[in-house]
Amino acid sequence: MPQKKGLGRGLDALIPGDFQPEALAGRGGVKQVGVGQIVPNPRQPRVVFDAAELAELAASIREHGILQPLIVSPASNGRFTLIAGERRLQAARQAGLKEVPVIERETSDLERLQLALIENIQRADLNPLEEAEAYRQLNDEFGLSHEAIAAQVGKSRVAVTNTLRLLNLTEKVKQALIKGGHPKDESADHAFQFSAGHARALLGLSTPEAQNAALDTVLGRELTVRETEELVRKFGGEKPEKPVKAAPDPGIADLEERLRANLGTKATLRHGRKGGTITLHYYSDEELESLLGRLLDE
Repeated sequence: MPQKKGLGRGLDALIPGDFQPEALAGRGGVKQVGVGQIVPNPRQPRVVFDAAELAELAASIREHGILQPLIVSPASNGRFTLIAGERRLQAARQAGLKEVPVIERETSDLERLQLALIENIQRADLNPLEEAEAYRQLNDEFGLSHEAIAAQVGKSRVAVTNTLRLLNLTEKVKQALIKGGHPKDESADHAFQFSAGHARALLGLSTPEAQNAALDTVLGRELTVRETEELVRKFGGEKPEKPVKAAPDPGIADLEERLRANLGTKATLRHGRKGGTITLHYYSDEELESLLGRLLDE
């Protein structure tokens, strides 16, 4: 299988670059194993498989067989743990195969997770939450930093960090992300899809209630990612900075003080290049009468 540039050692560490099934079979590289002897990889990050795609693959396997062997690791009682090839194994079972070709390799628990993750990323098989959960395992259970994970899967550290943040979404938002939202017309050529970009925008909201409320609006109005970001700002995800008040002009302050002394009440002066205003304050009818008396010289 061709490996994308930057995807660490990946499956090339297990399958020779000049892979030829017939040649490998002659030197013990490929062998047939009963499908019942293969147990799932407990570290398999992918949990969602498209039924239509599996049926299509099963039909191809019935006609052409499995063109690329599965990768397995020895387990107990004559069984094998699947490392790579979950879709092929499921499709082989659907196709009625009793045996499948495998390449046997010794691997650690960490390598099983890394290789399954890399295989799925190479094929773009993982949904964002499956990818995030795999990164979490690498980080929490194996102590890999975000930088180390990024190096393994050929992505930037920021991309890994942002993907991990998706695990902080509410269950309702996670389900919408897995299903792609609920387009009003699923038969439309450009049906709305709730994407990881939408979900990351909702992470700007601090409470589960706010995330769920915003999600309803996004799905109901079929908002774009940019519109969702604007919605989050309106929901209070970002508060506009308060303008910094300029220091009062000493000359203006002096005039206000002189007006207060002469008129006996608070005075506010607003002065600009083309004029301004003077505001006089009073706090009772008596103060108003007194102020009018001074101004009108009564």
